[in-house]
Amino acid sequence: MALRMIRMVRRQAAACAAAFQFLTRLPVPVQLQYDDAMFRRSVIWYPLVGAVLGVIVAALGALLTGWAGLSAEVSAALVLGCWVALTGALHLDGLMDTADGLLSHRSRERMLEIMKDSRVGAMGVVACVLLLLVKWTLLSELLHSVQSMNDVESARRHPWTAGSGSTWLALLPLAAIWSRWWMVAAVAGFPYARSTDEAGAGLGGLFRTVRLRHAVASFLVGVSVSGMMLYAGMRLGWVQLPAMQAVLVLLVCIAVTCGIGFWLSRVMTRKLGGLTGDTYGAMNELLEASLLLVLVLMAG
Repeated sequence: MALRMIRMVRRQAAACAAAFQFLTRLPVPVQLQYDDAMFRRSVIWYPLVGAVLGVIVAALGALLTGWAGLSAEVSAALVLGCWVALTGALHLDGLMDTADGLLSHRSRERMLEIMKDSRVGAMGVVACVLLLLVKWTLLSELLHSVQSMNDVESARRHPWTAGSGSTWLALLPLAAIWSRWWMVAAVAGFPYARSTDEAGAGLGGLFRTVRLRHAVASFLVGVSVSGMMLYAGMRLGWVQLPAMQAVLVLLVCIAVTCGIGFWLSRVMTRKLGGLTGDTYGAMNELLEASLLLVLVLMAG
């Protein structure tokens, strides 16, 4: 029994490392044997990857705006650049390919061919620029709150903040956690658009064995990580919200993720006959922006 537990822990640790290696450019100096089973187990840890990325981004924003004294706009640009670099622009690449394909208004087969093309078209560039502009604007708003929402009178006018502008920046990791969880839900809940046995089936084909139980396990990881993050934030004074309001923020983020994620998945599935690796990345980017907007709206 003990040996079995040790093997299980080692498998899950390797899967967690695989998730970080696949989704980020963070140094994870571990040699892994990639196969279907490894990819299948790795998706369980996608919310944890999002949490680590979100914490790094939020901490950098707080340092640049608070300690370094940079303006919110300049800090937001630097934070956004770091965010993109941490992921190696993996999801932005998917967004651009998806925009080129879906917005071409061609046949299903032609859209899939366009998405497989390594070259970026006009619609992909436009989608990428607009998405980055939206994210920069929303990050600027969150960083402005760090500068302007700390006085008592502002706290009285904005009870959600409870006097702390750091609250909403500290909640930024929720956007990265739940956008990555939806990728797992989309893999498990919607068909794959390409034939997985054909050459060039794409990165999405690596996850063809992911099932509902993996999405459920990933959801539990997301809830656990989010709960620990909120608890730690409240204990350390970074999240100055009553416990029930903090839980409500989490529930709103989950609801928005499921609502927008399901809608995007349905629209893309209708057009393409399923989803691809590019569409998973596109949904991650669009959901991150949507959840940042939710945080900005709740902040003020």
